[in-house]
Amino acid sequence: MDSLLSYPMPNGVYAIPQDQLDLRSDADVDHDLLNPKPVSDEKNIWFFWHSGISKMHGYTRRTVRNWHRRFSKKGWVIRVLDFEVGSPLNVANYLDIHDTKVFPKAFTDGTIGGHHANQHISDLVRFPLLLKYGGVYADVGMVQIGDLDRVWNTTIGDPSSPYDIFTYNMGGPEERGMANYFLASGRNNPFFFRCHRLLLALWAADGGKTSTEGMHASPLLKGLPLMDTGLSMTENGRTYGREETARMLTDYIIQGQVITMVMGLIDVEDDWNGPKYVAEHVYAYDFMVGSQLINEITAWNGPRQFELMSLPVPRDGEKESDDQKLARQIVEDCLSKSFGMKLATGMIVRVMGDTLSSLWRNNEGSDNVAGTYAHWLRYGTLYWCPKDHPAKLDFKEIPAFKIGPLLREGDIGPGAKETANDFRVPN
Repeated sequence: MDSLLSYPMPNGVYAIPQDQLDLRSDADVDHDLLNPKPVSDEKNIWFFWHSGISKMHGYTRRTVRNWHRRFSKKGWVIRVLDFEVGSPLNVANYLDIHDTKVFPKAFTDGTIGGHHANQHISDLVRFPLLLKYGGVYADVGMVQIGDLDRVWNTTIGDPSSPYDIFTYNMGGPEERGMANYFLASGRNNPFFFRCHRLLLALWAADGGKTSTEGMHASPLLKGLPLMDTGLSMTENGRTYGREETARMLTDYIIQGQVITMVMGLIDVEDDWNGPKYVAEHVYAYDFMVGSQLINEITAWNGPRQFELMSLPVPRDGEKESDDQKLARQIVEDCLSKSFGMKLATGMIVRVMGDTLSSLWRNNEGSDNVAGTYAHWLRYGTLYWCPKDHPAKLDFKEIPAFKIGPLLREGDIGPGAKETANDFRVPN
């Protein structure tokens, strides 16, 4: 590891005692990742990469290794599940892929298609893993900054705590939209159980779907606005207007719609009050300061982020340029104020252009060049931890989006939007 390097430690962070870190070689860490311990409790960190960890992009492998280095000595087991034949980490070794109460037919048959098939497969394994085993499900592009173990031990891991779920929320306390790139709960969580039932129902519509195309229009989601970036999209010579782009984006993040609907659902038949459950049992950070701070600082400009993070940190006596000052602000603010850092690819690249994540992917090793701000950031996510985490959102009960049964069309609640042309900003 890089323990001999020296970067300035930002205000607001502390050095993690090195005996709490696994600082062995990458090969040793990879051996543990490829041969994880059997599940014994709920301290599980789940990832999915369809072709396995050895075929992940370099920057995501480094990210997953850091999860192991940070938390394995605190009892967490990191597993990167896959779909590789013969792999001990194949999803089929952890979940019954033939059970129709666990997966839709297209998953079992291997017929899921569309632009983002692997992302949808990843979406479909999250709820079942959390329901059966508990723990944390995170995207492989999710960089961890804060002390996961500390938050877990005072929320989900504490039997006396009222909090059953730990996540990021898209917006302030008045908004409802969990970021599905980081979800944490114990086994058999009632909220995720209902989310999973609703997601399976969307996949089962019309005799069985093979993609998420058109799911935004399901009557089971009536009253939820489309997810929207405010942008149109041009692809392969065709221009998609704002509303069409929003429909496509909503289909892509359909799991997010499902989660939002269950958050705002009152189902008397099932004794479920989503607004009350969220107010009493969900521990969440605002997704922007909690995990998207670099995007707020740079107005979501991926190429600009890549340019800044690729700059060299000034040596002693060298004058700091304006760009270096901005790069330093990003590193210092992310390391001291955030709990994580979401590196996005997927459809967001089609809509908004290259992201920092896609550029690190396409420029192998660029996130790990010693002496750059990118390397300083990565170094800090391993060796340091913020003294204070973001403020927990103080959720209150809000008006329901839907009043009626989870799996049948019900009445639009007072908190819903009246038309499908209303928008909300996605994660």
